[in-house]
Amino acid sequence: MTFPQHRPRIVGLGGSPRPGSSAEQALRCVLEEARRLGADTRLIAGADLAVPLFDPTARIRPPGVFRLLSEVAEADGVVLASPAYHGSLSGLVKNALDYLEELRDEPRPYLSGRAVGCVAVGQGWQGAMTTLGALRDVVHALRGWPTPLGVAVNTAEGAFDADGALVDPGLRDRLHLMAAEVVGFARRARAPRGPAGEPVGAGTWAGASNDV
Repeated sequence: MTFPQHRPRIVGLGGSPRPGSSAEQALRCVLEEARRLGADTRLIAGADLAVPLFDPTARIRPPGVFRLLSEVAEADGVVLASPAYHGSLSGLVKNALDYLEELRDEPRPYLSGRAVGCVAVGQGWQGAMTTLGALRDVVHALRGWPTPLGVAVNTAEGAFDADGALVDPGLRDRLHLMAAEVVGFARRARAPRGPAGEPVGAGTWAGASNDV
């Protein structure tokens, strides 16, 4: 697969509070392949997602929320990864996605115009598959484009070794294919950018910092 020569920005969001979780490892695999394909990548995982419950009436946002919103606002593509908690995505990941309501008035609201790869990780196929479906439903609700390939991971089948490293070559191939789909779509649909690399008309959150 060949692409035009420019560098889309791909943001990976997900994982669990445990550093190096299976969901985070799968997310890192996708982002590593995206970098190999020429993308710039950002990872928001683990403790980065530990922000207060979303409250639409709150007037002050904690620092982690500014990074989350600015990274997504500037992204050309997104990858989501969630562990399966009781048949659906984790509260940690869902809460982070709830904060994207703050992007409703942006020139590209929510996840509009972006391909979104979805990865669900469970201790069995049932939870992984239902969680994958839930992730794709949330992406639709946020106006994103779920990639044709969504990846469900069953950790009970030896996808990761005792140290948490991904060892299943078939799974790695699927995650790499997802990366190619996200990067390919991002290059074709990439928003114009200004001289500093910021999206033209990116709105309030592009480049936001804790000083906002």
